Amino acid sequence: MYIRSYIGEQALGVLAAYRGQDAVLHICGVYAQWDNTLRLFIPRGHALKAGDLATIHLDNRTGVDELDADLKVYRMSYKGEVVQADEDWVTLVPRECQVMHGTRCILDLRAPGYAFPADTRPPRPLPLSTLEALPAVEHKDHPNKIGVLVTLAPEQPHTTVLAFLSSQDDDIFLITMPGAFKSQLLKRDGHCFFVIDERATFTFERSIQWNYTIIEAEAAHIPRTSPLFLQVQQAFIDKNPWEIAFFIQPELEMYHLRRERIVYPGELRRVAVPTV
Repeated sequence: MYIRSYIGEQALGVLAAYRGQDAVLHICGVYAQWDNTLRLFIPRGHALKAGDLATIHLDNRTGVDELDADLKVYRMSYKGEVVQADEDWVTLVPRECQVMHGTRCILDLRAPGYAFPADTRPPRPLPLSTLEALPAVEHKDHPNKIGVLVTLAPEQPHTTVLAFLSSQDDDIFLITMPGAFKSQLLKRDGHCFFVIDERATFTFERSIQWNYTIIEAEAAHIPRTSPLFLQVQQAFIDKNPWEIAFFIQPELEMYHLRRERIVYPGELRRVAVPTV
């Protein structure tokens, strides 16, 4: 089975990697090959080199601005190793990749001998959000239904696609379940990045970076007992109606990502890179 069969010949991707104690994110054109390697075009160059590890989020959305309850697009978090790099191009070979369609995994790739590294960091409760009321919602993001959460995992970052709500102050609100891998990572380090997907009005001919906004943030928890929870819930459902069923789950968790800054593609940001 081939990634290209699901993603297509040409797509856009969100790449995240570590460089020493820094994290770097790139928005790139992606060309899936028939051997499941990826050829990446990174505008304005990069500093990746052979042997580096990088994670890239991919999906086959192109000009889609509505999603259903199962997110029925093909999507994946591709953990790869750089085997070739030049000024604007990078070639990745897969270490691990799962192609998801709705809630089903339809392709599971794993390099021989690969095992996900153990995370020895102890989990800790996230701080509570200091917001007392929902800020003004950013209505221009209404067509942009999903974004990519980048969390700090051992060896290489983790990426996952999520529905979101944003405010005019660049707050990001997310929901998830406590057993989800992204939730476990945030409880080990709440420093993260959220990439807003602007492809509701996407055309490939536009500058690649224009299709995304990268936000560096710190995660906080919004408990169900907080008045803020119900305010976010209503606004979240107004924007993403298919998410209503998740809110009946008593274990559901709500997170507030407080913006620290807007990040440019390729900009180095100091993070606490987890050791293996």
